[in-house]
Amino acid sequence: MLSSIRRGIARLYWRLSRWRLQSEPAPQQAGLLIGAPHTSNWDFVFMLAIAWRLGLDVRWLGKHTLFTGWKGPVMRALGGIPVDRRDPSRVVAEVLEHVAAGEVFHLVVTPEGTRSGDGWKSGFYRIAREADLPVTLGYVDSTTMTTGLGPTMLLSGDVRADMDRIREFYADKAGVNPELRTEPRLRSEEG
Repeated sequence: MLSSIRRGIARLYWRLSRWRLQSEPAPQQAGLLIGAPHTSNWDFVFMLAIAWRLGLDVRWLGKHTLFTGWKGPVMRALGGIPVDRRDPSRVVAEVLEHVAAGEVFHLVVTPEGTRSGDGWKSGFYRIAREADLPVTLGYVDSTTMTTGLGPTMLLSGDVRADMDRIREFYADKAGVNPELRTEPRLRSEEG
C-alpha cells in the first residue's frame, strides 16, 4: 500500500517537474547509491522522487540532530538513519551493523556533502568494500535538466582505478548549483 502511494506521488512529481527522470534500470540487489554532484538540499527531493518512482527501498544518513523532536519519526519514515558526526569513525560501523542485521536496502550517500569543497569523503568506499555491496551512480545535471541512476559497479579495491571510473561518469554532471560541485577525489588517492 505505502509503496503504491509513493509511486503515485513520484509519478505526479515527474509529470509536473521541469526536470526529467532519465535512468538506467534500478539495481535489484541491495547496495549503495551515490548522490552526486550534491550541491543543493533539493537533491533530497530528487532522491526520494527517483527511489519512489523506481520502487527502491532507500536509506540515507543524516546528522542525529535531524531526528530530534517531531522531525524524528518523519525522517525515519523517509528512510533516515541518524548518525553522530562528532564520531565519524562510527558512521561506517553503524551502517555495517544495519547490513549485518539482515536489512536489505539501498543506502544513499552523498560523499561530497554540500559544504565540504575538498574532495569526497571515503566512507562510501569503505562501506561498499567491507559489506561487498555494489555502488550505483546517481546524478543530478542542471545542464540537461535530468536526474536519475547511472551504472552500477563493484569496487575492485584499486581506489584510483575505481575513482577514475566514477570521475569519468560524473565529468559532465553539473548538479543544481554547478559552482558548488566538487571533483570526485578521495584523499587516499593522493598517497
